[in-house]
Amino acid sequence: MKVVPFQRLACPLDAQPLRGEASRRVCDSGHSYDIASKGYTHLLPVQHKRSREPGDSKAMVAARRRFLGAGYYRPIAEAVASAALSDAEGKAELSCLDAGCGEGYYLRQLAAADSGVTLHLLGLDISKWAVQAAARQDARPTWVVASNARIPAEPASLDRILCLFGFPVYPEFFRVLKPGGLLIKVDAGAGHLKELRDLIYAEEKTAAARDEVLPPEYSRLGEVRVQYPLQLEGSDNLADLLAMTPHYHRASVAAREALLKLEGLTVSVDVRVVTYISRASASD
Repeated sequence: MKVVPFQRLACPLDAQPLRGEASRRVCDSGHSYDIASKGYTHLLPVQHKRSREPGDSKAMVAARRRFLGAGYYRPIAEAVASAALSDAEGKAELSCLDAGCGEGYYLRQLAAADSGVTLHLLGLDISKWAVQAAARQDARPTWVVASNARIPAEPASLDRILCLFGFPVYPEFFRVLKPGGLLIKVDAGAGHLKELRDLIYAEEKTAAARDEVLPPEYSRLGEVRVQYPLQLEGSDNLADLLAMTPHYHRASVAAREALLKLEGLTVSVDVRVVTYISRASASD
């Protein structure tokens, strides 16, 4: 598997193509964006931010890196890579965006998959801490701080989009996908982390269903369910898992403290890996 940077970036201010120079990216209008020494580009203008530091905090990113680096979600990553490469036979190249890449775990696992395809990889996250962590671990993809609401990529420039435990922006995904491009979503199933939820909520909380109405520009190709028990030993692993989920902010302080006094916990992993195909180009 050969991995190269994704090159077809677009200016977040006027959507013109960005060309790379020695230490910056510029468009024909003169907008310029420095490539940070850590290897990423900040393409989230201040007027597009809703807070000073949007997205995951530095501590949350560190927790995610430790947890995912331990391999606890590797079966999910393998299912995602299999879906992304499902029709790769006979193709020389594929371009792929991880829309909400976090610290880059799933793109790294895709890059490690057994395939002869050259991958042009783009990782995007609204958290600068996440993108910094991703760039430090693998310099081959293009890493950008940006928003799914305004993806800094040229129209019809991507073969694949990964949206993992995130919030899909279907019109924007459609704009940047090529005709026949694949959108691969990962969502929590009803049983996902049930044991964790049972411990921190006074009333039973089920995983949120995400069977929203699919826009007509997409067709559903199929679904793979990934389910397995996950045994976590020690409070540190439990703390990292809790920190990388929305349950951390919803749980009471007392519930969080009680959970972290446990010596271990077996939780259920239950996720859906769903693949959609883009029916036509946005210009048709």
